[in-house]
Amino acid sequence: MSDQPAPERPVYVRDDIETVTVRRAPKYGVFLAAGAFLGILVALILTVAIDGSDASPYTQVVYSEMQVFGFTALICVVAGVAVAAIVALVFERALGARTRQVTVDHEQFEV
Repeated sequence: MSDQPAPERPVYVRDDIETVTVRRAPKYGVFLAAGAFLGILVALILTVAIDGSDASPYTQVVYSEMQVFGFTALICVVAGVAVAAIVALVFERALGARTRQVTVDHEQFEV
């Protein structure tokens, strides 16, 4: 047939059976991104609801809708991220009680 040597089989080194703890945890990045998105959405709704045609009583300046959106977005995004982080921590505490022990078979081969 061909003159190629047969591939070498990996050498079996050891086999361990271990007990590990498995727990579920929320992905914090997803929660924080969702909080930021909801903050922007709330800022957009507040921008439409706030009538920016009046002069500010403190500065006597009329702000454009984009400026009102920027100001409210600064506040709402921070608040949304903070609320989402708190919700993620609550979920972690609630799901942290549901840990379970699992037996795994850890095989190690040397190539």
